Amino acid sequence: MPGLAAKPVIDIQISVASLEATDAFLGPLTDMGLVYRADNPERTKRYFREPPGQRRTHVHVRQLGSFSQQFPLLFRDYLRCHLSAANEYAAAKRHCAAKFRNDRPGYVQAKDAFVWDIIRRADAWAQHTGWTPGPSDA
Repeated sequence: MPGLAAKPVIDIQISVASLEATDAFLGPLTDMGLVYRADNPERTKRYFREPPGQRRTHVHVRQLGSFSQQFPLLFRDYLRCHLSAANEYAAAKRHCAAKFRNDRPGYVQAKDAFVWDIIRRADAWAQHTGWTPGPSDA
């Protein structure tokens, strides 16, 4: 989201019909130089990273229509429509980053409660508005 406090990482989400049909995305993404992280513990996505020495890029391949696919899109769209929530999230991220500067797991755990609070609000907003995922940012 433009203007939101963030790490210098490019996050890309690709939606596919099936995570099991890896031929559809594994070859093309690795041919681009992305590194497949088969050891990623989150089984609701397939995860790729930038090649060594390149700009930080995270590619998340998720199944179309799944909670895993819609969760980040709902979060994004809610923050885009609710500047006060985006500002709250930015402040929470800055606070957690300062407190857990050298502790990535601690940072993630510390901001989890706030992320879930935003998602609860976003879900109510989605139910009220009939939200569906917006267009691609590509």
